[in-house]
Amino acid sequence: MAKPNNMATVATSDLPKALTGIQGLDEITFGGLPKGRPTLICGGPGCGKTLLAMEFLCRGALQYNEPGVFMAFEEKEQDLVENFSSLGFDLKSLVKHKKLAIDYVYIERSEIEETGEYDLEGLFVRLAAAIDSIGAKRVVLDTIEALFSGFSNTSILRAELRRLFRWLKDKGVTAIITGEKGEKLLTKHGLEEYVADCVISLDNRVNEQIATRRLKIIKYRGSRHGTNEYPFLISDNGISVFPMTSLLLASAVSSERISSGIKSLDEMLGNKGYFKGSAILVSGSAGSGKTSFGAQFVDYVCRNGQRALCFAFEESEGQLSRNMKSIGINLKRWIDKGLLKIAANRATLCGLEMHLVMAHTAVKEFKPDVVVIDPITTLIGSGLADDAKAMIARLIDFLKNDGITILATDLNLMADKGDAAEIGISSLCDTWMKLSMETQGYKRMRRITIIKSRGMKHGHETKDLIITDNGLEIKDIPGLREDVR
Repeated sequence: MAKPNNMATVATSDLPKALTGIQGLDEITFGGLPKGRPTLICGGPGCGKTLLAMEFLCRGALQYNEPGVFMAFEEKEQDLVENFSSLGFDLKSLVKHKKLAIDYVYIERSEIEETGEYDLEGLFVRLAAAIDSIGAKRVVLDTIEALFSGFSNTSILRAELRRLFRWLKDKGVTAIITGEKGEKLLTKHGLEEYVADCVISLDNRVNEQIATRRLKIIKYRGSRHGTNEYPFLISDNGISVFPMTSLLLASAVSSERISSGIKSLDEMLGNKGYFKGSAILVSGSAGSGKTSFGAQFVDYVCRNGQRALCFAFEESEGQLSRNMKSIGINLKRWIDKGLLKIAANRATLCGLEMHLVMAHTAVKEFKPDVVVIDPITTLIGSGLADDAKAMIARLIDFLKNDGITILATDLNLMADKGDAAEIGISSLCDTWMKLSMETQGYKRMRRITIIKSRGMKHGHETKDLIITDNGLEIKDIPGLREDVR
C-alpha cells in the first residue's frame, strides 16, 4: 500500500475519509474518498473504471478490514474472478472469507416495463441483504447505465437516481458508482455528477499515437483535492497514480560522499567522489564512453552491497550485459544477486507522463540506492523539448527527495556548438562532466572535462579517458598541468 505523503497529512478538513490503498490516489484526494458517501467514477470504455472500483474494495478488505459488496450489472462473478486474477487479486479467497460479496444482477431491457410506480425497492432489498451478510463498509455499483438502460422517462429516472444516492448515504457505506461518459456531460444521464459527493473522471487519450490514461477529480464536497490531470498506470499490481505537480526544493542534503568507481576521477573530485543523493550528468557525443561510465558506477555500487536501478532506452538488458563484459564489467552477476535491475524500454513506448509513472513505480518497488538513466536525452522523443525538461526536473526531484544518487547520460549532438546540453538539463544537475572525441593524427582520443561540481573542489583540466579491458581509466594528457579550484 502506498502511504499518504505529506499532502495527506497537512489536510485541514475534518471530513471523514476512507483510504483507497491505491498508490497515488490517497495523496491527491488528501486521505481517500468521502467516508459513508457516494463517489462517481465516470469515463469511456477501457479507461479503468471497473478496475479502480474493484481495487478499492479489495484493498479495503485486505488493508483496512472493511468488507465490500460488488454489485455487477454487466459481468458475471466468474468473469470478474478471471479478469482480476491477472492483476493479483484473489476474489475467490476474499469471497470465501466473507471479505467480499459479488452479486450479479441480470437486467434485460426488453423485460423492463415503465410505469409511474416503478422504483428500485427490489434492488435496495437485495443490496441491503448483501451488505448485512458480511457487514460491508464499502459498496460498488458497476455500471449505473446498465441499471437504467431501459428507461426513457426522465422524471422516473431522475427520481430513482436521487433515491439511490440518498439510500446509500443513509446506509452509511462508502460507495463507488461507475458511469459511462456522455456526449456532452460527464455521464449519459447527467444527474449523477450533481448528486454524488465526489466525482472522478478517467480517460484514455491518444496523442501522436501514444496512449495515456489520466485521472481528474472533478469535484469533492467538503474537502480540498488535487485539481490537475494525473496520469495513471495499470500494472500487475493494479493502478498507480502519479501526481504531476512540481515538487518543492526541499530534499534532504547529505555531506556523505560516494565513489564514482573510478579512482582517478575521485581524485579530480576532491579525492572523495560525488555527494550522496546528488544528480550527475555525463554528456558527450556517440562513442565517447557514456554508457561505460554509467556501468562502472553501477558495478562499484553493487560491489559494495548497494542496489542500483538502470533505465536503459537504447539497449536491452542482454545487450548491455554482453557489451560491458568486453571491458571487464559483469553486470549479470549483480542482476542474478538481486542488486541490479535494468528496466529497458524504448522512449517512444509511451508518453512522458507514463515514463514518469513507470519510473516512480520501479523505484518504489526496487528501492535502489543509485539510479542510472541512459541516455536521458532520448526522452525528448516522447514529447516537446520544454515538456521533456519539465518531466526530467520532476523525475530528478522525486529521486533526490528519496536520497537516491542519480547518474544520467546525455547524447550531445551539438557538442561542437558550446557547452549547453541538448535539452538544457545541465542546470538541474549538481555535477556535470563532458566527454569528447578528439583527433590526434590517425587516432581518435577520448577526453573528459568536469564542467562543474557544486559544493566541492574539482579539477578543471581536460584529461584522457581510456577504456581498457578492466574498465575506465583517466590519465593526464602529457604536457598539461592540473588546475584545482
